[in-house]
Amino acid sequence: MGSSLPPKEANLFKVIVKSYETKQYKKGLKAADAVLKKFPEHGETLSMKGLTLNCMDRKSEAYELVRRGLKNDLKSHVCWHVYGLLYRSDREYREAIKCYRNALKIDPDNIEILRDLSLLQAQMRDHTGFIETRQQLLTLKPNHRMNWIGFAVSHHLSSNVSKAIDILEAYEGTLEDDYPPDNERYEHGEMLLYKISLLEECGLLKKALEEMHKKEAKIVDKLAYREQMASILVKLGCLEEGEKIYRSLLFMNSDNYRYFIGLQKCLGLYSEKGQYTSDEIERLDAFYKSLKEQYSWSSAVKRIPLDFLEGDNFREAADCYVRPLLTKGVPSLFSDLSPLYDHPGKACILEELFLQLEDSIRMTGSFPGRTRKEPPSTLVWTLLLVSQHFDRRGQHAIALAKIDEAIEHTPTVIDLYSVKGRILKHAGDLAAAASLADEARSMDLADRYLNSECVMRMLQADQVGFAEKTALLFTKDGDQHNNLHDMQCMWYELASGESYFRQGDLGRALKKFLAVEKHYADMTEDQFDFHSYCLRKMTLRAYVSMLKFQDKLHSHEYFHKAAAGVIRCYMKLHDFPIRATTEEGDEMSRLPPSQRKKLRQKQKKAEARAKKEADEKTEEETSSSTSKPGKRQHTRSVDVDPHGEKLLQVEDPLLEATKYLKLLQNNSASSLETHILSFELNMRKQKILLAFQAVKQLLKLDENNPDCHRCLIRFFHKVSSFPAPVTDSAILIWNVLEAELPNISQLHGKSLNVINQSFLEKHKDSLMHRAAAAEMLLVLEPEKKLEAIKLIEDSPNKLAPVNGALGPVREWKLEDCIAVHKLLKTVFINENAASRWKARCAEYFPYSTYFGGCRSSAVAFSVNHNVQNAPENGVLAYQETKSEESHSLNGKLQAFKDLTI
Repeated sequence: MGSSLPPKEANLFKVIVKSYETKQYKKGLKAADAVLKKFPEHGETLSMKGLTLNCMDRKSEAYELVRRGLKNDLKSHVCWHVYGLLYRSDREYREAIKCYRNALKIDPDNIEILRDLSLLQAQMRDHTGFIETRQQLLTLKPNHRMNWIGFAVSHHLSSNVSKAIDILEAYEGTLEDDYPPDNERYEHGEMLLYKISLLEECGLLKKALEEMHKKEAKIVDKLAYREQMASILVKLGCLEEGEKIYRSLLFMNSDNYRYFIGLQKCLGLYSEKGQYTSDEIERLDAFYKSLKEQYSWSSAVKRIPLDFLEGDNFREAADCYVRPLLTKGVPSLFSDLSPLYDHPGKACILEELFLQLEDSIRMTGSFPGRTRKEPPSTLVWTLLLVSQHFDRRGQHAIALAKIDEAIEHTPTVIDLYSVKGRILKHAGDLAAAASLADEARSMDLADRYLNSECVMRMLQADQVGFAEKTALLFTKDGDQHNNLHDMQCMWYELASGESYFRQGDLGRALKKFLAVEKHYADMTEDQFDFHSYCLRKMTLRAYVSMLKFQDKLHSHEYFHKAAAGVIRCYMKLHDFPIRATTEEGDEMSRLPPSQRKKLRQKQKKAEARAKKEADEKTEEETSSSTSKPGKRQHTRSVDVDPHGEKLLQVEDPLLEATKYLKLLQNNSASSLETHILSFELNMRKQKILLAFQAVKQLLKLDENNPDCHRCLIRFFHKVSSFPAPVTDSAILIWNVLEAELPNISQLHGKSLNVINQSFLEKHKDSLMHRAAAAEMLLVLEPEKKLEAIKLIEDSPNKLAPVNGALGPVREWKLEDCIAVHKLLKTVFINENAASRWKARCAEYFPYSTYFGGCRSSAVAFSVNHNVQNAPENGVLAYQETKSEESHSLNGKLQAFKDLTI
């Protein structure tokens, strides 16, 4: 480096490199300028100056200098390496790899460049290239431990586990007998555990066990050693030895569920599906009773039997489990018991038990069969549990009566207000739920959870203004947007994005959804630093686990919601393009093209000037906000598009939506929503075969789903209306469809009317299935509109199969009824039918503000003349949607009129 310079300038070049490595950028720039003063075209110095400027956020100058330096010295590996570093800083990994490879052509044995290249190959999952680079590093520096480990890991990541084991064994062969030294004992032990995990993964269980016994003294993490030993013993069938280890682990941590599962496997009493014979249940019951005597303080040993016990034994165990927690006052008791409601019959047993406990405490002040009096608070926690139970079963009136009694008894318990708000939310009164959540929050202003729950309730009620002010209470520097974004608070961004979408503010909705997408891009980027760190610190098992997690990162629920939200926004933007509503927009539309172009240029210059002024202001604040010498407070860039208006200015919204659809198809292929979105998007894009592919996937996943039925009928109805194909592409598409038709079992020799009718007969007791069939009848035969509406109105709302002891529960769900009302109003466009449906549902859901139920806050506010028109009010959040919302994503779309092949 700098070898072409005289000694003085060569030393200055070394100062530039050292200053860059120590982050003394001003010093490095000064040295670079001194060199360039005498040698203004020295390529390596230009490149290093550009790299230094890049670290000072002067990217345009940086790229210009680096490209200039490379142009002046194309045969310098330093210039190519720096160019790669510049691309890497901007996450242009493929371009960076190209630069590194060009640098290696000039200097093939450069350790630093090879190491940087290997990190990028690991990041990009280029396993073949990763193996080659790590092998080259090992050849150049075989005495370096990290090179051995990196080579082994590279083979493991490419699924060549046996080769990875051979490499680790070869590395161990280079070590002395008394290795490791005291300061490397932990790292060496981690390497040994990693090797054992590879042997287990490869199926060499006996060899793994031998290795564990042989290297036990050199493994520092004894807990991980025992857990892995127990796992291997169980797989080998050495159940007695495995049982001993699991019992010793339970003695260390008697609330670890994995240890109980391992112990059950050793006893032959474990089922993946949780299904046991009566004999197995008796043995399990006796087993856990013996453990209960040994670990009386353990919560898990009392809770786990509730999953497999049945009948009277379950009731007795649940009684013993619940009583002390009610006496103690554990607010999370119902959350703990909630999974039991998915087991047939257990919900009724719990209801009977809860009511018996409540009656006994109310009448005698003690639990049934006991003489010792319970403290007054026990009744409060029992009423709380009972109210949550009836809320879970859909009996909201009873739940609210119970929780109101608890509040009247002890009005200072915050959890009561939170639970009541949750009940009202489930009952459909979102405004009242937000109000109660705010009341609970105000009782303890230092509780972040209460604040977060209140914000969530407000966003669900579309009270975005109030939600932002409330979130501000737990953010720093008074800038809630940047802080919540910096903290990657995705639940907030998703909830606010959904709220903005409901209110028709697509710009802000897009901004929130895209913020979540950026968080996942940042998570993918964050793994980069660990490629070298984990190999250096030998945290190999955690490293491989992290890489596997990263490979599935975009299948996470939050990313799915964000990507789906982005697609919905772009599709709505395509259906209803944003029109210029301001006076300036109207004036521009009336101007001739030449003047319009000049006006646009003026606007761009004004925007650039405003951005420059904002940046200068930020720099001034940065320079004036130094709290200590040499330390700067963290500053944030100014948001030049706070309302997301620029996000709406896209030429092709469907093209933008397709980018996110591909991510969903690659990472959430098992989700119905993914393929419904694919169908809607490709039908808009007139991509017939891709839409057909979405239909096939939907039928494969769930052919009985109402939205799948909608897509099937709509697709083939539209295809049947096409004229005879003329062009080669149209003929090809038609031939593909004809070849695939025999694979669609629903279409075998049947007309679409017959298919729709048979679907209706098969699901005649389901509201959503009847609504789907009625909608498709309207599509197939528009003249039968009244008959289709009658199909919906004749839907029976039967009692659920299992009714509560204190009242009946009907089958219809509030969200389904809201969807049907929107269908009648926007697709059928029948105000009378929509009004009749609304009046009917108001009786079923008396707390629903959407339907104006007699017990809802909307009715109460209207009686008192207190309803305000402010968007934060929340009462107006679920009023009737506008006719433009007919293009919703659940399949309720008007017929595609201009669709062609």
